[in-house]
Amino acid sequence: MEVEGLRLIATALAIGLAAIGPGIGVGIIVSGALQAIGRNPEAQGTIVTNMFIGIAFAEALAIFGLVISFLIGFGII
Repeated sequence: MEVEGLRLIATALAIGLAAIGPGIGVGIIVSGALQAIGRNPEAQGTIVTNMFIGIAFAEALAIFGLVISFLIGFGII
């Protein structure tokens, strides 16, 4: 197999594996927030704010994976 083909496979694996964790994390975050709002509707504002902060941190991991996959794909790494 050529080096370019291996680089493309590594790029696909990098972004694919980097997207799994944040996808699961966001699902858990939203599930927990909806359960908390269902139990205590008065705290919705605080819960939603914290939920969006947690989602932003989880998605930052996916962005790091995207950057790494670009670096692999363009041959910088």
